[in-house]
Amino acid sequence: MKSFYITTAISYANAAPHIGHAYEAIGADVMARFKRLDGYDVYFVTGTDEHGQKVEKSAQLAGKSSQQFVDEIAALFSGMCDSLNVSYDQFIRTTADFHKKASQAIWQKMEANGDIYLNKYAGWYSTRDERFYTEDELTTLPTGKKISTETKTEVEWMEEESYFFKLSAYTDKLLKLYEQQPEWVQPEFRKNEVVSFVKQGLRDLSISRTTFDWGVSVPGVKDHIMYVWVDALTNYISALGYPDVNTEKFKKYWPCDVHLIGKDIIRFHAVYWPAFLMSAGLPLPKRIFGHGFLLTAGEKMSKSVGNVIAPKDLIEKYGVDQARYVLMREATFGQDGDISYPLMTNRINAELANNLGNLVQRTLSMINKNCGAQVPKPGILEDVDKTLLQKAGQEMLVLVRGEFEKMQFSRAIEEFISVSHAANLYIDEQAPWTLKKTNPERMTTVLYVLAEVIRNLGLIIQPFTPVAAQKILDQVAVGANERDFSFIGEAHALKAGTPLPAPSGAFPRIVEDTANSGDSAAAKTA
Repeated sequence: MKSFYITTAISYANAAPHIGHAYEAIGADVMARFKRLDGYDVYFVTGTDEHGQKVEKSAQLAGKSSQQFVDEIAALFSGMCDSLNVSYDQFIRTTADFHKKASQAIWQKMEANGDIYLNKYAGWYSTRDERFYTEDELTTLPTGKKISTETKTEVEWMEEESYFFKLSAYTDKLLKLYEQQPEWVQPEFRKNEVVSFVKQGLRDLSISRTTFDWGVSVPGVKDHIMYVWVDALTNYISALGYPDVNTEKFKKYWPCDVHLIGKDIIRFHAVYWPAFLMSAGLPLPKRIFGHGFLLTAGEKMSKSVGNVIAPKDLIEKYGVDQARYVLMREATFGQDGDISYPLMTNRINAELANNLGNLVQRTLSMINKNCGAQVPKPGILEDVDKTLLQKAGQEMLVLVRGEFEKMQFSRAIEEFISVSHAANLYIDEQAPWTLKKTNPERMTTVLYVLAEVIRNLGLIIQPFTPVAAQKILDQVAVGANERDFSFIGEAHALKAGTPLPAPSGAFPRIVEDTANSGDSAAAKTA
């Protein structure tokens, strides 16, 4: 069985999770679920990055020890994943002893390769971004303070003894990587940003700190803590047992198939991480994919602006499956996307309730009333029947699979929603309620075709709406061991005469509470 290893960028544990964290976790989960259903042995890792000065300061402000603080934050993140039905195989925390051991081991490998040296650092540093900035990356405010032109965060001048990584020595190697593997960084416009940055020439990277102590100790050195990004990035291999490269997990899953990350940390993953791995003599991941941000009215979400949409709010308003679906549907994955409650409500009602849900409900209700509550027996299939079954079978799987390979989840949804739409047109044109009186045999054929389309749709939607998909598959009597993608298509079609349970709605319509107004309006299902 082919293996597939997918990771999210582990979330920085200095504050509670927000919708961006949910977006990334669901994206990775949708991919992991698809691959499992498509015959892959999948390993999916997410977790929390718990070291660094920013975490230490946040803990102090909260009046807690750093460890107590990250324990509580990590619980919030794992809880968010669980509430969104995210099927991770491992939730990693960088405060774990095995991870610290791995971080020190990769440091020693880079040091043994001659890529680490001691010097003094003087420059501009953003605690919030955990990143150094050059003068040309900064803007000076009227107050005299300097901020990052890119992230708008304040920087401060820092001078301290530091260990450096010879990042400059990897400029040509990295450019060769991007040239030889043009899809190594995706989407392409992210790769172009990375290439442009590297072509400007890389400077050696400060990779230790002495001004705080919440982090992984530099091996064999007193008072030096590793730069948080050396520590954090190592989670992708510590999760597999590194520094032991002979573990079953490491041999099976490394190199990673895809690191799914936010666009704001593309540089760390597409420049620093491959350089560290090259230095340590380790294979590189196969792909880095940088997704965009979710915006409201074109702006980033902010508590001060009052436009924040929290994961728990989406779940309470729509339900878990609908929340998962709409986040993957509204934005083209890889680009920024604008979301709002009205847009999401309309999308859920139009595609899940009125399209897919309506198809399932009215088809199975007719079968229940007119076919003895069992899979109808088809007669001779006409061309229109064959065309729809082909569209809803292997043809649909091939198209959806192609979009998943590009991580274009919204386009994958378009493929199966178009099948559902075609099935609704088919039912309107064939009018089985009329055929019941004029041609009962043709009616049973039409209803059989629709039941088979529903079976295939139930299979293909599982990565996005896993609970509702199981409900649909239950209603067409698909066995628990017949629900992966190998069962899509006519070779595993429904057997006539199979008893079916009473139908029930899979996707209730969302009805806004008109007593409230605006995006904060409550919703109920009908």
